[in-house]
Amino acid sequence: MRLPTVLYAAAAALGLAEPAAAGYRDTTKPIGVVVNLDLERYLGRWYEIARFPNWFERNCAGVTADYALKPDGKIEVVNTCRKGAPDGPVETAVGEASLVGPGKLEVTFVPWLPFAKGDYWVLHIDAAYSYAVVGEPSGKTGWILARSPALDPAKYDKAVSALQSMGYDTSRLERVDH
Repeated sequence: MRLPTVLYAAAAALGLAEPAAAGYRDTTKPIGVVVNLDLERYLGRWYEIARFPNWFERNCAGVTADYALKPDGKIEVVNTCRKGAPDGPVETAVGEASLVGPGKLEVTFVPWLPFAKGDYWVLHIDAAYSYAVVGEPSGKTGWILARSPALDPAKYDKAVSALQSMGYDTSRLERVDH
């Protein structure tokens, strides 16, 4: 694994945001999760539609996340970033997630660092599991994901509304090119 990929993986595991950003969420507002998340339906490929800026995804386009159940019950996570453009060079980070509560996963990309785990909470998902909103309590990270590289504008607006209802400053969302 190349050094930049190791750094990307470590940062992704820790959920580190821009150094200047304290977070994108008003933490005085309550945050909720999808308490009846069907993990089997959640597995598979997701395309990153929008994200709050973070340094470990700087200059990333065509971002995907693939989730697969492992025999031990944990979830393999494969994040793919194309540097610079949707057809740019591929960088991947392979990690592991565990379900730690309803709608709450804990993810690590550096399992040999016991403290390098990050919260990954499914905050909203539509009934068809065609798009999802993911974040964590501090609001330092957040994503809108979809099963295809494009998301219908009405669904995108619903995802943005879900973030807003939990105190996220959605004016800071950046769209991801695919």
